[in-house]
Amino acid sequence: MVAYHEGKTDRSFSSPVPCADADTDHRLAPAPHVDAQQEVDSTAVSRTSPVEPVPARGEVARRRSGRPGHDADSVLRVAARVFNERGYDGTSMEDLARALGVTKSAIYHHVSGKTELLRRSLDLALDALFAVTREESSTTGPAIDRLENVLHGSVRVLVEQLPHVTLLLRVRGNTEVEKHALARRREFDHLVADLVREGIAAGEIRDDVDPAVASRLLFGMVNSIVEWYKPDRGLDADELADSLARIAFRGLRTQGGGEGRSDGARPRSGSGPGRSPD
Repeated sequence: MVAYHEGKTDRSFSSPVPCADADTDHRLAPAPHVDAQQEVDSTAVSRTSPVEPVPARGEVARRRSGRPGHDADSVLRVAARVFNERGYDGTSMEDLARALGVTKSAIYHHVSGKTELLRRSLDLALDALFAVTREESSTTGPAIDRLENVLHGSVRVLVEQLPHVTLLLRVRGNTEVEKHALARRREFDHLVADLVREGIAAGEIRDDVDPAVASRLLFGMVNSIVEWYKPDRGLDADELADSLARIAFRGLRTQGGGEGRSDGARPRSGSGPGRSPD
């Protein structure tokens, strides 16, 4: 650096210059002229040399964030899977980082901690379920049809958001986040029970079934899917929902499949299959 004071040049901070011998011409040769465009071109060439290629803008962003291959959604999806495998209380941030293949600090770029991951996962599942209840087919028409649409849509949500719904069904209210989720689950159950009551009042649903019990049985079938369903095998979401709705609303018995009990009660244990009469 060269500092200037009152027209005099202070070279005390300039680079040292080797001493020349007596025969050396001390006159400095004029520097070759380089215009601004040549400087820009030279800089561009040096920066884009094969040794250090310029990365794309998106690649630069990923390098700076330190999150190779993961966005907020994928972090949440993996976190829900690990919570289901190890239990929420048994999962540490180190476990999540290992499952994601990143450092803990990379996870903290997206969330404040494990609690926020749990809250986001549960809210995602619940928001999707409540969205089904607001669909036009769930709010207009006969109550029995609206109930069937809610059931069908719930199966679709379960399949599409399987890790998050599975986590929702396994929380026990051990934290404030879990208690809030369970309160929302009860609200959803009440909405379903209200549809059953409407159907009974309209004569669309048999009146010898308790609405709360009916709703629990219906969605007990839906919830059981998380225990055995494999997304890469067998039925897709719509086919699975259709099968469940047929069983729930039309039963297993065919038109010519026997008369059954007129009162809907099960046979006595002594006369059932595999039993000897008393």
